[in-house]
Amino acid sequence: MNAIPAPTTSSIVATTSANGPTTSAASGASTAVQNARRIERLIQGQATSDGAGVKLTRVLTHELQRRLDPFLLLDVFATDRPGDYVGGFPDHPHRGFETVTYMLAGRMRHRDSAGHEGMLTPAAVQWMTAGRGVIHSEMPEQQDGLLEGFQLWLNLPAARKMIAPWYRDIPPEQIPEWRGPGVVARVIAGAAQGVAGAVQRADTEPLYLDLHLDPAAAFEQPLPATHNAFVYVYRGTLAVGDASVALRHMAILANDAGSDGVRLTAGAQGARALLVAGRPLGEPIAQYGPFVMNTREQIHQAVQDYNAGRLA
Repeated sequence: MNAIPAPTTSSIVATTSANGPTTSAASGASTAVQNARRIERLIQGQATSDGAGVKLTRVLTHELQRRLDPFLLLDVFATDRPGDYVGGFPDHPHRGFETVTYMLAGRMRHRDSAGHEGMLTPAAVQWMTAGRGVIHSEMPEQQDGLLEGFQLWLNLPAARKMIAPWYRDIPPEQIPEWRGPGVVARVIAGAAQGVAGAVQRADTEPLYLDLHLDPAAAFEQPLPATHNAFVYVYRGTLAVGDASVALRHMAILANDAGSDGVRLTAGAQGARALLVAGRPLGEPIAQYGPFVMNTREQIHQAVQDYNAGRLA
């Protein structure tokens, strides 16, 4: 086990906010959106690398964590050059949050310190709750040289940060879909048009949709005005209301009072996009690399536990 150095005060990223709202999530029924959200801000993402040199684009960065609470990070990986990803993500720890890995192409093998092992294939999802701590690896296995997918980090509330680790591999056939005119919505979490997703979470009420839209096709999704939400376009272009979102851009949706959802329309070439939303926790965030807690003291304890072998 490689020791993680003790964090200094400046190395722990900490943010605070007031208590979050308690509005319940929309049921996902096919209610028409009357007052659609607008785009507050467009984000292109930052090229970076992680693990053993895996090249990726970080779209949801630390600077956006409070604005998009309860979401902490969104990484996008997409390349047909094995050298960009073949090193993978060797053994590394996590504590205090959940990771959602969604593959579009290629394969990713997962192993962890609890003895679990699985293989993510195209169109599959792994939902992992790190809880009090887990050490795991994510290693790409080549399939025609292409690797493409996403990893989203979802925060855990303070009361659940030290729960037992858990994970679930969700094969493509276990991800429910809603189909409408020119639209397929893969419902990974939450609910869309009355279709319940593969995963539900009571604390953060996440919505995670992978939308496939034919040219000029439209899709509406009810959303509580208090839930933070964003759209990431990974094929084609998409309009949110009257404003366009270009390829490989994220649109943060405004939390306008009185808004009841989002209205999306594909461009002339069609579009594929992620629609993600959730109920803010409104709790302090203290992060040191792979550990996300509420206080600096909890971060120091996480590092001590890892270096002492107590996360295994």
